[in-house]
Amino acid sequence: MKRLHLFVIKSFLGPFFMTFFIVVFVLLMQFLWKYVDDLVGKGLDFKVLGEMMFYASFALLPLAFPLAMLLASIMTFGALGENYELVAMKASGISLFRIMRPLIVIAILITGIAFYFSNNILPKTNLKFSTLLYSVKKQRPELVLQEGVFTNEMDGYSIKVGKRDNDTKMLYDLLIYDHTKNKPNESVTVADSGLLRITEDKRYMVMNLFSGVTYQEQKSQNRGKKETYPYQRNRFEEQTIRVKVRDFEFNRRDESIFKNQYRMLTIDQLVTADDSLTDEYYGRLRNYMMQININPTITRRMYNLTAKADSLKRDIEEVKADSIFDFDTYYSGLDKWVQADIAKSALDKARSNMQQVNMFQGQLYNKKKTLNKYRMERHRKFTLSIAVLIFFFIGAPLGAIIRKGGLGMPVVVSIFLFILYYIVSMSGEKTAREDVWAMFNGMWFSSYIFLPIGVWLTYKAATDSAIMTAEAYTKFFARLGLERFFKKKKSND
Repeated sequence: MKRLHLFVIKSFLGPFFMTFFIVVFVLLMQFLWKYVDDLVGKGLDFKVLGEMMFYASFALLPLAFPLAMLLASIMTFGALGENYELVAMKASGISLFRIMRPLIVIAILITGIAFYFSNNILPKTNLKFSTLLYSVKKQRPELVLQEGVFTNEMDGYSIKVGKRDNDTKMLYDLLIYDHTKNKPNESVTVADSGLLRITEDKRYMVMNLFSGVTYQEQKSQNRGKKETYPYQRNRFEEQTIRVKVRDFEFNRRDESIFKNQYRMLTIDQLVTADDSLTDEYYGRLRNYMMQININPTITRRMYNLTAKADSLKRDIEEVKADSIFDFDTYYSGLDKWVQADIAKSALDKARSNMQQVNMFQGQLYNKKKTLNKYRMERHRKFTLSIAVLIFFFIGAPLGAIIRKGGLGMPVVVSIFLFILYYIVSMSGEKTAREDVWAMFNGMWFSSYIFLPIGVWLTYKAATDSAIMTAEAYTKFFARLGLERFFKKKKSND
């Protein structure tokens, strides 16, 4: 059995590591496609780009672990079934569960690694990645001049280029507006051609202009007379403009900006943040209820301000029978103008309360969504880790049923199952985020569905049930086709 277990382990580890790196690469390409607009044209060093890719790959590992486990288990048992090695093992009296036993231990070990990674390593890499991405987004792009379009990337200048030679980097038909003195269009320069470059330290931008004219508007000297607008015209053969620019050099932001966000916290930190946000949420809810314009005595009795943060206690005193106030009798005995005044006052208070409720509802909804994000992140650390074990119990029996190794059929089946799992998981998370379902039920909804499927597939594959063989379905549908054919033939006769 030791040799058999070593053989199964060796057959599994190769496909697992191969599929793991393939999945990470594919997900990383998706990341590049998503953030390509924020990276292109910023003049970033390869070191910064490599660092960002490194942190981004860590953020994708929680999704890569389950998908790699599913694909590797299908490939392993599919190859064993395709080469009739699985049949030989079963013929020797070895059950499928005993064949799977060493891989179950490995699946549990990978599940633990995935959980440790999600709880201890991923928050740190998420913090570094979010800070780095924020720094990149704040980085000003390199000055790229387009033909016929004004560019305002140079501080205090607006530049328009008529034509650009990409080979010689020469610019033609330049129109430059000088706004360095915070005055609009008082200085305009027109040049036949020119060159533009940024110094290596990215602190200065140098413009070499050739054969041009500068028009400078002057202040009027005619006080008390008709306003005139004189200007000064200066022709030049060559002119150099050196401008100090800001934010062209890459500056890393402080990591403290994002350190309290839910994706940067461990489970213990998420629990602490959950308690604080819960107290804040229910405290604000009580304050909102106290601001509703109703009888203050009833308000204080209904909503106890000394109650705990997670409860709204009703402390209404029991009303005695002889103290019941018959409002209808009292109201009908009043004069018409008094009744109208009471009705108007009640209507005004109702409208005011409705406006306050609508305003408070939106604010409380945003607070609750923030609170739910922290709770969802705490459950997600467990669900994505448990998904590794669930996908093993789905992939291993499916591989034994499909009996196809390689990257053909296993890849198709794995992608289909993972997409289905992702859709179900996102649907559950949405219901939890919107408080349609309880947080636990919404976050574990995908596990509720796929765990019984995995157990059922494992049981059917272990007992060699005919319902789990492809031949059974082929014969079944073929038999249905023949029966329809004979029925059609009899009806024609």
